[in-house]
Order: sequence, then structure tokens, then C-alpha cells
Amino acid sequence: MPSGSSESNCPHPKALREPGPVAITVIEPSDTVSRDGPRRKIERGRTLGRAVAIASFLMILSGCSEPSKFGASDPPQTSAETKDWSGFGILENVLNWTPEQQLRGYRNIDKIYPTRPITASDDPYPLPNNWTDLADLRYEVSGGTFDVDRFFKQNHLVGLLVIKQGKVVVERYGLGNTPETRWYSFSVAKSVVSMLIGAAIRDGYIQSLDTVVTDYLPLLSGSAYEDVTIRDAMQMTSGVAWDEDYTDPESDIASTGGSVLDRLRYLRDKLRVAPPGDVFNYNTAETNLLGAVLRAAIGNNLSAYLEHKIWRPFGMEHNANWLLLTPGGAEHAGCCLSATLRDYGRIGLFAMRNGQLRDGTPVLPGGWMEESTTPSRANQGYGYLWWLRGSGVYDAVGIYGQAIHIDLAEELVIVTHSAWPVPIGPVFSLHRSAFFEAVTSALSN
Repeated sequence: MPSGSSESNCPHPKALREPGPVAITVIEPSDTVSRDGPRRKIERGRTLGRAVAIASFLMILSGCSEPSKFGASDPPQTSAETKDWSGFGILENVLNWTPEQQLRGYRNIDKIYPTRPITASDDPYPLPNNWTDLADLRYEVSGGTFDVDRFFKQNHLVGLLVIKQGKVVVERYGLGNTPETRWYSFSVAKSVVSMLIGAAIRDGYIQSLDTVVTDYLPLLSGSAYEDVTIRDAMQMTSGVAWDEDYTDPESDIASTGGSVLDRLRYLRDKLRVAPPGDVFNYNTAETNLLGAVLRAAIGNNLSAYLEHKIWRPFGMEHNANWLLLTPGGAEHAGCCLSATLRDYGRIGLFAMRNGQLRDGTPVLPGGWMEESTTPSRANQGYGYLWWLRGSGVYDAVGIYGQAIHIDLAEELVIVTHSAWPVPIGPVFSLHRSAFFEAVTSALSN
């Protein structure tokens, strides 16, 4: 039956439809299981049986979803087209695209690789205009003076959005992008996952950030992740060895691939090099791990949960999509949400509103955004998958120049869509930071 039909061939364990907090035991289906494994309580005092756990895990791995409390069945996935997009190669090659491939590919990911759509709201969050002339804005980097035009060119921008007190003061596009263009986010998606985990805690799917990840992913039991909590993974402080060098084809980030199960197996073999919580080490695979925890906890895919909790209720204007690790499988939780410039701006506004909808309805636990943007003891510049700039200023950042910059005191959100020629570039970062500071100063209350 087609995935867009009203029925589904996916298993529908009754336990996943019960009201109240739900958490399931994840068991690798290929393993011989001779123990009951960890169990988590369901609100009505019952426990989830092994058969339901296995069925649920199979559902998660296959990309099937349960209609559950938050609505619809799994949206139809977009299959990769090969006629016009065959030159882009396998998913792992996205880290090494040429500038021409970046411009074509970042705005057309759903034509190249499998994705899952996220449906827009019927009532978009209003973004009225209050155009502001920044022609006199200047900033300095390495002895040079730059204005908005030179920043746009220097940082290879395809989109720039500045929202001040809920109004758009600057909106600019380049290199073929338009207000309707979806753009590839890279690790900006990590900060979205952070908010989804907060939503799952408020909904009762996840008991606490202090829960160890193996409670949801027993495949990792006995590995270096045995004592790693969800909080540790959120703060990139698992203590597990990992190399995130995007330019090294032998690094961990370049070596992992395949399904979520393949990636968990890869992590299972990694060594611990520090106690959990002690050392910061940026690790995209652990955000994929968090995605697996989230899928196991909610019994559905990340796209459906994002659509139900934030995208439609808050009022995102355009459909988005999320890259899948494999056709029909799990989302790439550490990366790869694609959305329009204005909808990234609305993500920033949602965070600035402390995860509340327009009518004040909370989506995240009370104080979640403040907690999320509090430094860890291992890194004063990092929270729960957010980069921290101090004094209520924080960023969602992706390689190749993607960013959502949030300044609470100034009620300011700045979004950049870029196609840097390198994944990480100190000069580009300096320009972006200096530009953000100049905009903040120019628009200061």
C-alpha cells in the first residue's frame, strides 16, 4: 500500500497508542535475546513486553510510523531521482561537493537523496516588514573594512534574514535563491533535535536527561556508552573517542554510513577516552544516537514529531524536508533539515519565545531554553546542541556557513544561508561574528 494512504502495513503495537508517557525497550532484532532487558514503566503501571519492543524497533528501523497521539501516519518519502542528479554520488560525498554542486544540491536535496517531508502550517506565523537601511553599516576584520554587500560576497551568502522585535528588517537572496528556496542546514538541525528532546520530556516520552542512553538503545550495552546519559550526549561529553575531521577521508565522520543500526554498531566499537561529562568532543554521530533515542521513545519518526509539535503549530510557512540515512529509514538527526530562510527565522523566534506557541501554549518544559543554553562544565561555549556566545546570545550553526543567531536581550534573530568553499573556515567565521555584532549594534535598543 502506498505510504501516503490512510492505512499502513507497519505494525501498530497497542502500547504505542496508549495515552500517557511511553518509552520502549530497543532490542537489535538480529541478536539472540536471553534476558528481559531494561524495562521502563508505562503510566498505567504496565510494562512493555519483549514482543512489542521488538516490533517497535523494527518499525523504527524501517521508517514506519505509528499514527499515535500526534496525528498522522508517516508522510510519503521523496525518492531520489537519478535522471538529472546522478552526478552527486552517495550521501557521504556531500561533504566534498564542488561549489557548483553545492548551489544546485543544497536547494534540491529531495531530488538527490531520500527525504521525509514536513508539512507547512495553514496559518503562518506573521513576519511583517520593517525595512531598515543598513547602508552605513561597517565592520572590520584583519585590518579590512566591510559593509553588507562585501559581507554577502565574502561569505558566499545565498540568503540573509534579520528579524528585530518580530519584524523583518533585512531580507536578501543571491546566487539563484528565492524566498521559496529550501536550503540544506547541516548541523543547524542539531539544535532542532535539542528542542524535540525537550518536547519529548514535556510529553512524558523521556523521563529525564539523566537517563542512560542504553535504556533506550540496549544494543550499546557493554560498550563505552554504558554509563553515558542523554545529557552527556546533548553536551557532546560522552567521553567516547571520535574524530570529526571533515577533510580527512579516514576520520570517523567520513567513515560512518548506512542505516541507524549500522551507525549504532559503529559507535558500539568505539573506545572511551574520558569519563562521561568531563571532556567536550564534537560528535555528529551522537546526535544521530539521540535521534535513535527519540524515535524509540516516541514510537515515531522525527519529521512527524517536528511537524506535530513545532512546524505546524508555530506556523512555518513552507514545507520542509529532512534527509534520511537510508530510503524509508531514520532521519539524519545530526544534520540535514532543509527549509526556507524565513522558516529558519521562525525556528529562532520559537527558541526566543522559550518554546511557546503564539497563544502561549508551552511545547518545551519550563526553563528548557535557559537550561539548553547554559554552558556545560566541559565547554563554556556549548549547551544542549547550541553554541553559546554569552549573555543570552546563542547560535545554531552548520558547516559551510549555515547559522541561526539569537540575541534575547535585543530580540534579534539573524539567519545566514551560505555556500562556503570549505566546511569550516576561521576567516569566514570571523566575518560572520563581526557582521552579527555590527548588526546588533546598528539595531540596538
